[in-house]
Amino acid sequence: MGDIQFLQIFQGVATLADADPLIFWGRLLLIIVGCCLVYLGRKGILEALIMVPMGLGMAVVNAAVMFVPPRMALEVDAETGLGMGTLFLNPLVSEGVQWVDLLQIQWLQPVYAFTFSNGLIACLVFIGIGSLLDVGFVMARPFKSMFIALCAEFGTIVAFPLAVAMGLSLADAAATATIGGADGPMILFAALMLSDDLFVPITVVAYLYLGLTYGGYPFLIKAMVPKHIRGLRMPPEPMPTITPGEKTMFAVVACVALCLLFPVAAPLFFSLFMGVVIRESGLRHYQETFSGPVLYGATFFLGLLLGVLCEASIILRPEVLILLVIGIIALTFSGIGGLLGGYVLYWWHKRRGEVYNPVIGIAGVSCVPTCAKVAQKTVAEVSPDAVIMPHALGASISGVITSAIFAAVLITIVRAAGGGVF
Repeated sequence: MGDIQFLQIFQGVATLADADPLIFWGRLLLIIVGCCLVYLGRKGILEALIMVPMGLGMAVVNAAVMFVPPRMALEVDAETGLGMGTLFLNPLVSEGVQWVDLLQIQWLQPVYAFTFSNGLIACLVFIGIGSLLDVGFVMARPFKSMFIALCAEFGTIVAFPLAVAMGLSLADAAATATIGGADGPMILFAALMLSDDLFVPITVVAYLYLGLTYGGYPFLIKAMVPKHIRGLRMPPEPMPTITPGEKTMFAVVACVALCLLFPVAAPLFFSLFMGVVIRESGLRHYQETFSGPVLYGATFFLGLLLGVLCEASIILRPEVLILLVIGIIALTFSGIGGLLGGYVLYWWHKRRGEVYNPVIGIAGVSCVPTCAKVAQKTVAEVSPDAVIMPHALGASISGVITSAIFAAVLITIVRAAGGGVF
């Protein structure tokens, strides 16, 4: 029996390899990549909360459909309304009867349909993040923090016209450019509104690259900031006393103003600042719920779904290669823009006889709190007693706000031009 099964598997491999070698070797490569992501997340080199479930999902789904022809892995039978999808879910199905049938047989399909494909999971993550954020870091240095955050959107500005020049439609280019904002839930939300055909690969590419920032940005910092400047010790600044009531008022006013100015991103602004209001209003049980089970549960299923969606038949599409290029360019230039903004403040403070460490600029890339930790860790390697975390957190939290603003602007531009899903 074992010999017969082995022979069937061997024949399946040979058939698929001959029929579509790109898909076969792509699946094999993604299995290896998935295992590497689990290892790197486990070692702390990459962000474990996303990379561990994402990596395992990526490896398992490509192993599970290794001997399934690409057409069968994606299409739904017209008569039965059923199909393998990526064995666990099918992101491409849209017809009502097929969708209901798949909800009953694909074990992750309900999670995808009711939380992922409508952006709810992004809002849940944002509420959880908001309940952990101390907006006092922004309120203490609002102009410096927002200046750094605006500079760190340089990648979004560069990526948008570049993506159009590389052949993407206006909507697809705008959705891909949001990767430069380095805010996963915001990218998911923007891609959902702008690019239904590339929504899945854009989100997958974005989170894959966001997980790599923790390991990649230190090299960018070291390339742009000399060691003697990188190790600058900033004199301790006393944090101004900001009461919870003032923080609550700031959150409410900022939320209402931003929703008024950028209504297309209102769900994200509302979710983020609702978390802040919960934190500052002393609603302890709500805060514990959203910052614990809700945030970590949403993050886990987000990572798991992203991994399962990394099936070779979906990822190895020609347009996805463009997304890979645009994504890495966007994040690289966002990091460069943030560091250049840090240099502007460095020279401005130097002329006044003060000290400002330009490494803080990398924290403007809004991957909270990863980029702030990268900034502090890189500085501490040179000067172990140097502390820049309060400044970095202010820039990083501001980055969350500016990335949502830039996404809203892009969505508005595309909708005005007649593109987008809604």
